[in-house]
Amino acid sequence: MNISLPDALKTYVDEQVTGRGYGTSSEYVRELIRKDQDRQRLRGLLLEGAASPAGDPIDEPYFAGLRDRVRGGRKA
Repeated sequence: MNISLPDALKTYVDEQVTGRGYGTSSEYVRELIRKDQDRQRLRGLLLEGAASPAGDPIDEPYFAGLRDRVRGGRKA
């Protein structure tokens, strides 16, 4: 795959490669794509959570129960 960039963007990519320790511009672009994929996954999870019904309240008893479970107390 070849990508054409205007000079200003090519300069920016070259600066990022040099300044951030990437070996090639391809490595930099792959990293950007991976980060975008992660962002899209997170967005999907957030939208899924927002559309789901409300659960139990997250209050002091909830956190106390979590602490008990972590300390080996009662099981959930």
